[in-house]
This record gives sequence, C-alpha cells and structure tokens, in this order.
Amino acid sequence: MQKYDHTFYRNTAILLVCIAMSACTFGSKRDAAPKRHVNVADIPDAVPRIEPRSKGGNPRSYVVFGKKYSVMSSSHGYVERGIASWYGTAFHGKKTSNGETYSMYQMTAAHKSLPIPTYVEVRNLKNGRSIVVRVNDRGPFHNNRIIDLSYVAAKKLGIAGTGTGLVEVRSINPRTWNPDQQAKAIRTSNKQALSSFNTLFIQAGAFTSQHNASQLQKQLLSLFPNKAIKLAKNGQDQLFRVRIGPIVSVEEADRIAQTISENGHPAPHVIVE
Repeated sequence: MQKYDHTFYRNTAILLVCIAMSACTFGSKRDAAPKRHVNVADIPDAVPRIEPRSKGGNPRSYVVFGKKYSVMSSSHGYVERGIASWYGTAFHGKKTSNGETYSMYQMTAAHKSLPIPTYVEVRNLKNGRSIVVRVNDRGPFHNNRIIDLSYVAAKKLGIAGTGTGLVEVRSINPRTWNPDQQAKAIRTSNKQALSSFNTLFIQAGAFTSQHNASQLQKQLLSLFPNKAIKLAKNGQDQLFRVRIGPIVSVEEADRIAQTISENGHPAPHVIVE
C-alpha cells in the first residue's frame, strides 16, 4: 500500500465530465506532498459564511466506478465518524467538482454527498485536533473513506504523514457559527482521553433477518478464522449487524474489505466507535 493513500480513487477534473456525460475514466498519477516545507501555523482555518449552492458539483446523483452517489439536499445535522484521507500535488491546480481551482495550500475538502459548498469541522479522534474546512469537491471514491482533505488541512490535523486518520466530521451552520465557542470546544476536546473512541470495525452487512445475518457471519468466519466476527442487534432500527473487529489499523481494514468484496459480498464499510 502506498504511503499517500488518497490518490487512485478520484480525479476531480474528470468528475466534472462524469457528471455531465455519465462516462468516467480516471488517471493514476501518483500523489504526494509538496517538496517545500509548509508552515501550517500560518494558514488559518476556513471561515464559514453563507453561500449559495454551487452551479457545478451538485447533481441529484452521479455515478463513479459503477456506484451511484446521491447529493444531500441539506447538510443540517450531518455528523459522521470514519477514515479521512488527503490529496496533494497530483491535483494541485486542477479544477474541483464545482469549477474552482484546487489548491493543496487552502483549507478545503472533498466529500461524496454533502452539498457544495459546505463548511465542516473535522476532528482527529487520535489527538483531539480540530480544523474547519470548506467542501468544494467530490470524493474520495474509496469505500472506506468519508472525506478527502487538502494537504495543509491534513497536516494541521496531524494525518499528512500517515496518509489517513480516524476523524469525526460535523457540518457547520454559518448562520449560527461562533468562532469563540468553537475555540472553546476545541480546547475541551483536546483535553479528553480520545483513545476509547477510535476503535475500528468492518460492518459487512445489516439485515432485518437474523437468519441471513447468521449466514453471512458463518461465511466470514471461513474467510477470517482468526478474527472476531460479531452479530449485534440495534434496538432502534431492529437490524442485525455483522461486524468484524476490533481492527488495529486502516491498512488491515482495507485488506479485510478487499477480501470480502473479492469473495462476492457487497462492499463493507468502516465503523469507528
């Protein structure tokens, strides 16, 4: 697995054509960090402001790699935990999904389904750091990633060196956003012991039928005899969930997910608890 995890799965310039023509081809240029040192302390977070939805990048749905994605009608109340990645030199200077020019030195991000633009707070669940970025692009088109950060955003968050990180993404309402309250919340979160909130699991399926869930559990036990594969029922939606884990790293999660897909099962997704 390459050091910079965020590359082969997305090409934002071509995505504009995908949306317009429903025909996608993606490049495979290797991504990387800039060669020169960047002092991210000098780069401020994005400042949330009221903006209209972009004319570009907001179709009701679009298809990439044969998978259909739907764009949310509103970002209100959006909160999700998962794996973040980042993108850098391979896309620097190219067009984003809404027609802007991507700069790896600006506090921006790509998301599969949030309206463009949307401002979000991204918190690193390992170290407690938080940043604010402006979503102006689509991606990352990797099953186990929820947001693709610009290089400087990833560096400020502390995940540029590893390529990925466990994060919580929370939408911001520019009408009610208060920078002083946000700074206080960041200081509070930095003092929390976050180690208990960053356990990875692979969710391979969710079923209304316990029998179907048990069948998948048995099939996965044959694929992963040394892994804990649990069957858990959620009382709120009455679904039986089949989960593998806990998993020690993003790389292991990717390997497990790939094996599941290669054996004819639907693509699983990562759960962070």
